[in-house]
Amino acid sequence: MVLQIALGSLILIASIVIAGTVFWLMESSLLRVRPWLIRKPHRPKLIGLICMAALGALGIVTIAVWIWALTFWSLGVFDTLETCVYFALVVFTTLGYGDLLLPQQWQLLGGMAAVNGLMNIGLLTALMLEAGRYVRTIQLEALREQS
Repeated sequence: MVLQIALGSLILIASIVIAGTVFWLMESSLLRVRPWLIRKPHRPKLIGLICMAALGALGIVTIAVWIWALTFWSLGVFDTLETCVYFALVVFTTLGYGDLLLPQQWQLLGGMAAVNGLMNIGLLTALMLEAGRYVRTIQLEALREQS
C-alpha cells in the first residue's frame, strides 16, 4: 500500500509539473506574440489560439496517460503495452468500462490515475479558458485604443 501511494504521488506530482510547465510556456508565448495578437484581423488569431491551447491540453493528457501506462507496464500489471495504454486512458478519463481490472496489489494506483485525470481536466479547462480570455481582452483593449 505504501509503495502504491508513494508511486502514485510521484506520478501525480510529475503530471502537475508537466501541466504547469506547459501553462508557463503558453503564457510566455502569448506575451511574446502580443503585438501580433492585437493587430487585425482578430477572430482568426483567437480561433488559432484556442486550437493551439486545445492541442497543448491534448499533449498534456497524452503525456500523462503514457506515464501511467509505462508505470503499469514496468510493474508487470498487464501483459502488453497496448493493454496498459488502454487501461491508463480509460481510468485517466474516468470512463471506467470495467473490462480490465488491476490485480489487488495494485488497485490503489487505478484510483490515483483517476484522480490525476480529474485534476488534469480541471487544470486544462482553466488553461484553455485563461488563454482565450487573455487574447480576447487584449484584442478588445486594442480596439478601444484605436477608436
